[in-house]
Amino acid sequence: MNRKLKLIWDFKGEDGFETAKHHCIHLKEFTEIEKLPYHEINFTKFHEMHTIAFVIVDEKDMIPYRDALKPHRGELAS
Repeated sequence: MNRKLKLIWDFKGEDGFETAKHHCIHLKEFTEIEKLPYHEINFTKFHEMHTIAFVIVDEKDMIPYRDALKPHRGELAS
């Protein structure tokens, strides 16, 4: 069974929420251009000063995302 990974970009500050939402647009564009599979692209607002954008991918598909997009961090997705 292949593990799912959540690649994460952190956006902090007053503009973090809007920036994370906009980053999701670029993540979707990237997957279309590169024809890469994914499970989910979305954002999560933790509080007024911290929002993340993320993409969930199979571990076997992670390297092109990591190398091209340089996520801030990653974790196992549930």
